[in-house]
Amino acid sequence: MKNRVREWREELRLTQQELAFQLGVSRQTVISIERGKYDPSLGLAFRLSDVLGQSIEDLFAPSGEAH
Repeated sequence: MKNRVREWREELRLTQQELAFQLGVSRQTVISIERGKYDPSLGLAFRLSDVLGQSIEDLFAPSGEAH
């Protein structure tokens, strides 16, 4: 799954550690999500959406879909 988590995180000037803290996950989890190595659970995707102020559709797209 492709995502724009890093782009939106940087737009808000959040560090990976700050985002991880707000989400209640480890910094390594944020790194893995941003690199596309880990697809978050639906609950975590909703928390990301809330913290970053973007819809889930704006954050994530299936690998074959362009953003």
